Formats: sequence, C-alpha cells, structure tokens
Amino acid sequence: MSAPGLQRRLGTVDATVIGLGSMIGAGVFAAFAPAAAAAGSGLLLGLALAAVVAWCNATSSAQLAARYPRSGGTYVYGRERLGPWRGFVAGWGFVIGKTASCAAMALTAAAYLVPTAWQRPVAVLAVVAVAGVNLAGVTRTARLTRILVAVVLLALVTILAVAVVRGPLQPAGLAVGGIGAYGVLQAAGLLFFAFAGYARVATLGEEVRDPARTIPRAITLALAGAVVVYAAVGVVLLLVLGPTRLAASAAPLAEVLPPDATWIAAVGGAFASLGALLGLVAGVGRTVLAMARESDLPAPLAAVHPRRSVPHRAEIAVALVVVVLVCTVDLRGAIGFSSFGVLLYYFVANLSALGQPPPERRYPRGFQVLGMIGCAVLAATLPWQSVVIGVGIVAVGVGYRWTRVRVGRRS
Repeated sequence: MSAPGLQRRLGTVDATVIGLGSMIGAGVFAAFAPAAAAAGSGLLLGLALAAVVAWCNATSSAQLAARYPRSGGTYVYGRERLGPWRGFVAGWGFVIGKTASCAAMALTAAAYLVPTAWQRPVAVLAVVAVAGVNLAGVTRTARLTRILVAVVLLALVTILAVAVVRGPLQPAGLAVGGIGAYGVLQAAGLLFFAFAGYARVATLGEEVRDPARTIPRAITLALAGAVVVYAAVGVVLLLVLGPTRLAASAAPLAEVLPPDATWIAAVGGAFASLGALLGLVAGVGRTVLAMARESDLPAPLAAVHPRRSVPHRAEIAVALVVVVLVCTVDLRGAIGFSSFGVLLYYFVANLSALGQPPPERRYPRGFQVLGMIGCAVLAATLPWQSVVIGVGIVAVGVGYRWTRVRVGRRS
C-alpha cells in the first residue's frame, strides 16, 4: 500500500494570498531602516533593483514549478536539472536561512505585542499556535493567512494615509543625488528579504490545483502586489521622515503616527510577523519533506499525515527547532543572513531554468541570466558578517552531506 501524499487543495486566490502574506511580513516594518542606512534616499533605487531581481527569479520559479509541481521548490528543481549536490545546496540554504527567519518573525511579533520580559514566552506560543494551524491542513493555513493579510493591509493603508495628511512632507527626501552604487546594491540585498515570500507558492506546488496554470499566475500576482505595497511605504517614509531619520528609526511606521495612534503600527507589525511566520513554517516544512524523501535529511521526516495530508513530522521538527532558537538567541537582526541563503536558493533556480528545453519555456533565457547575475551581485554586497555566516552554514551542510554519502557507500 502506498504512503499517503499531499492533496491539491489550493486555488489561485489561496496560493496568491499565501505568497502575499509571506512577502508583506515583518520586512515592511523592519527592512527600510537598514536600507536607508546603506543608501539614504537611494533605497528606492535599491527597492527597484530588488524587485527586478525578484521578478527574474519569480519567472524561473514559475517556469520550473509548472514542469515539476512537487513540494520542495528549488531543492527539487536543482536535483532534477543540475544534480543532487546543487539541489542540496539550494535546499539547505533555504531551510537554514528560513528557520532563522521563523525565529526572527516570532520574536518580532512578540516585540510588538508585549513588554521585553514576556517576549520570549509569547514568541514560543506564537510558534506553537502557527504550527497547530499548519498541522490542521493547508486550507486552514490559507484561511488564516487571508485574515492576517487583510488586517496588515488595512493597518498599512491607515498608517500611510495618516502620515500623508499629518505631514509635513519633505520632497527633498526623495532626491537621490550623490548616492553610491555600493550603497544601492547593499540596500537592494537587504530589501530582497522582503520579496522572498513568493517561494512559498513554489514550495507548496504539490498542494496547488492545476499547477501549470495556477503557480505562475499566483507568483506573478503576489509579487506585483508586494511591489506596489513596498513602493508606497518607501515613498511615504522618505517624504515624512527623510533618509536620515528613517535610517536611525527603530520603528519608522510608528514614528510617522501621532503618539496616541502608534498602536496601529503595533497591531500591523504583529499581524505581519505572524503572517510571515505562518507561511515560513509551511514552506520550510515542505522543503524538509522533499529533502527527507531523497534522504538528504532523516527519512522519517518524509511522513505525510493520512487524514490531514500535511508533512506533520517535518512541521513539528521545524517548530521545535524554531522554539529552541527563540528561547536561546535573538535573531531579529537576521535579515542579511536570510537574504544570503535565499539569494543562493534563487541562483540555483535561475541556473536550473536556464537549461530547460523550448517546450518547457515560458520566459526568455535573458531573464534567467539577469536573475543569476542579480543574485550573485546582491549576495556579494550584503554586509560582510552576513556573507561569512552564510558561507559557513553552507559549508556545514556540504560537510554533512559529504559524510553521509561516504558512510552510505561504505555500508
């Protein structure tokens, strides 16, 4: 008797909302200040560059997902098109980087909701609650994501409207003269963290109805929606705060509100972080499932619940690791490291799509070439600490797989 598998239950709307919820997460509340510190008002150029690279990556993911509609995203594509090692590097970078992001999102949500002394316990409760929703089935994940996205968008619209009406607006904040190319590239690498959520649609490829049509459409819609939201937020923050105040601000979206209305930013930030956490845990769990199927991670993690059709062991394992991280370290500054892992992940995706034959192609090869160059440049210009940590984590993964393969051959 065959083992139970995942079920195709998500339509275009649900897949788009999951991608949008993963992108309009805590990044909108946390990424603009470090980007302004790197590039000043040039962060808008960085945002545009990040969006172009994200679009190229998205077209590669969409093209590959239509051909390989299975859980695991680029891990699967890399194995199928380039071989086991490149697939492993992509999957390992995604799992490690995004597991750290899960802890960062949980801690960020708690920081918006409770005083410092309560933040770690509340972050643990958030992880447990999100894992419980995901374990109940992918349709439950989609329904909760709809609610979270609606609340976050309402909060953002309110904040931006109040900021513009309250003013005063400073058009000089949008001037980009004298901005260095390196600063713009570093800002783009940091802001790329905000766009990485469309990968959730691809990692859920085994649970999407009519994947050849639904996945490309959902990825395009989710990315377009996120670009519009981030551009609006970036412009308003620069007009109201200016690049210098924005770079120094710990909570820029709260700073543009009157003191008695900062709770709007707190609610928006908490719900955005929870929405991102929900999508992250689901995406990492599906990638762990795919890697376990190929014995790149322990095989028991490949189990699928017979009734709920979810990778329950992988989801529980991810949640446990995130809880440990939440209890021991503060990863709210992990934007750069997470961006490095995701840029590596999409470099492999672009390389995989580059070799697809004409019958499988949906987009010109130039998109994949531009995506590869963009990923490599943005990864190299991230803060050096992020690059060093990222390279170290990849080396640990490569060492683990090399040892496992050698032991397997001997036995």
